[in-house]
Amino acid sequence: MIEPVSSAAKIDQSGEPSLELRHLHRFFGRLKAVDDVSFKAWPGQVMGFIGPNGAGKTTSMRILATLDTPTAGDAFVCGYSVVDDPDKVRRYLGFMPDSFGKYANMNVVEYLDFYARAYGLRDAQRRDAIEHVLVFTELRKLADKAINTLSKGMSQRLGLGRCLIHDPQVMVLDEPAAGLDPRARVELRELIRLLATEMKKTVLISSHILTELGEICDSAAIIEAGQILAYGTVEEIQSQQLGASNESANSRSLHVRIAAGDNAQSATHDLEKWLLEQPMINVVQCSISDATFDFEGNDDDQQLLLQNLIEAGHPVTEFHGKTQSLEDAFMNITKGITQ
Repeated sequence: MIEPVSSAAKIDQSGEPSLELRHLHRFFGRLKAVDDVSFKAWPGQVMGFIGPNGAGKTTSMRILATLDTPTAGDAFVCGYSVVDDPDKVRRYLGFMPDSFGKYANMNVVEYLDFYARAYGLRDAQRRDAIEHVLVFTELRKLADKAINTLSKGMSQRLGLGRCLIHDPQVMVLDEPAAGLDPRARVELRELIRLLATEMKKTVLISSHILTELGEICDSAAIIEAGQILAYGTVEEIQSQQLGASNESANSRSLHVRIAAGDNAQSATHDLEKWLLEQPMINVVQCSISDATFDFEGNDDDQQLLLQNLIEAGHPVTEFHGKTQSLEDAFMNITKGITQ
């Protein structure tokens, strides 16, 4: 098991986690789809579950949703085991798969009503639950619209609403933003953040759009070939990978931008040439008006480099260390292994 690095997250981890995987295994013959996966998440936390296709994300999520059983290990939702107490788990968990069925001749309200009844909601309790979901997902104006005529974005809102109808504590969302246009992705992201911040729900979300996960998630677990390679807050994973990269090269990555004006290409060429002539600089990569490079000096050397840049006549507008994104961390951590 990979333990998380010391947490700097604002999530209260003093109580029991609402979601926990303990040494989870799922084998299909000789294929180890999930191989000793362990991590935790707490109320109010949005955790990204990141990995390439075939890494074991969906299998892990299906086990959490009690749609599959582990070969070994266990998973717990609000303290209940998916192996020993699957019925209780279903009361506390909402699962949104990457695709879900749409029934013919059914409108939005009828669809939500069907699932409310399936969860045992009756009379006023059922009506209140449906109304709450319609308002939260902003589907009230489409209540009478046939579900097979909804746009992709509205369909995803309906899928999210279906998961919320019984007010679960834990939400497991498998690729909810797949196929959405930019506006729909932003709106869905805001809904997910509200689930965590306002309703204090735990959200486990998988996505291939890592830039969005970096913005919405408090923490992340990176999985490849069925095994967890990194687990912690997003900031910790990013800084840990950047630190490891710099330590291995005994250098830091710096970025400089210049005000190139009308002669941007020529100014960038001059900047690149000047950088390559300087001591302690390696691996210079330039685009128009920008340059990123590895620098082997300390803070005093970096300060002197900036001073020399300006004195050499380069109109510097930005000069800073390169930020490690979640996507950068993912590419550094994973090796492209498929099963």
